[in-house]
Amino acid sequence: MKNNPGPLSGIRVLDAATFLAAPYSASMLSEYGADVIKIEHPAGDHMREIGPFRGDVSLWWKVIARNRRSVTLDLNQEEGRGVFKDLVSECDVVITNFRPDALKRWGLTFEDLVQRRKDLIYYHLTAYGAGPYEQRPGFARVAEAFAGLTNRTGFPDGPPVQSGYAMLGDGIAGIYGAFALMLALRQRDQTGEPQKIDLGLYEPVLAMMEDMIINYDETGARMSRLGNSSPRWSPHGLFPTKDGLYAVLACSTEKLWQQLRELMDNPALKIYDNDSDKRVAERAELEGQVAAWTKSYDLADLIQVCGEAGLAIGPIYSAAEIVDDPHIVARKSIISVDEPETGRPLRMAAPAGRFSGFEGTVRHVGPLLGEHTDAVLNELLTYSPERIEALRQQRVIK
Repeated sequence: MKNNPGPLSGIRVLDAATFLAAPYSASMLSEYGADVIKIEHPAGDHMREIGPFRGDVSLWWKVIARNRRSVTLDLNQEEGRGVFKDLVSECDVVITNFRPDALKRWGLTFEDLVQRRKDLIYYHLTAYGAGPYEQRPGFARVAEAFAGLTNRTGFPDGPPVQSGYAMLGDGIAGIYGAFALMLALRQRDQTGEPQKIDLGLYEPVLAMMEDMIINYDETGARMSRLGNSSPRWSPHGLFPTKDGLYAVLACSTEKLWQQLRELMDNPALKIYDNDSDKRVAERAELEGQVAAWTKSYDLADLIQVCGEAGLAIGPIYSAAEIVDDPHIVARKSIISVDEPETGRPLRMAAPAGRFSGFEGTVRHVGPLLGEHTDAVLNELLTYSPERIEALRQQRVIK
């Protein structure tokens, strides 16, 4: 069963988006069998210019452009837009993140392209989605702040803090975008009708933080910054160990709290049993006692004793620990993929999840610029070698 080409085999995606969020959706589809054609300006995608580098080769590009075929195309030229529309006719999905005014000027809106493919799935990701702010630019940091995440991150006596990963909003939107594409494809299967997906980069982050709105709506209070603590549970956060490290310990249920209290063997803490509100209200005192207890163990020993007691605990990893962790190694969560341009394999995260009847695959790393232009235009559009060369002479393609 694992030799199955993937549940999305036969789906062809035209990825005309740039940077991270929308292309990440295409990456996820590619891992499960979709054929993704990456449209790049003849000068190359901006992500090819971002390190880390091996020589002059962007390794990040090799990861984020995995499983794609690269076709160069200058959409600023009318001939380039004509080729793009021809490609649309042969694709199930178009992904773009250009601003609405550019798409309208180019004649590449949903209303334009559905004339070329009557059952087209058109995914348009912008910073804000259609509406008063639709022409505003924005990246993940802007989206995270707009959705309320940045305001909730940091310590009570300090300013807001951005998330530790600068592209968190991109990743969340990329995953949600892949989900939206699955919904649209399913709807098309049922109705035969085209589908337009209009998504704002901030929206998946906002949807994820659903407690924030109901809390404000009910109480009128803004959820304040709590550092590493939780607004709803205690003990819950980062706790120090004897060897100068930290563990993440989460007592999110009454049962977990009582398991921890019994493990600490401190009868005085029974006053917190069956009273989560008291534990939260007296968080500083309670978590101080927990921290004093965790500091009596080295990290490995603490994880072992807490794990044996059924507690939710874990280490704080960097990449160095991630790649060597025996569980991650056993699940093959990090894979090594051949990288022919530099001649050395490249490690990257594997597709998430394991399935009984199929598997996600990284068939190859990101392609050379325009590596598949001639093949795609000839095989998919039946352009003659002479026509392809004419486009090259006009600098429509590289």
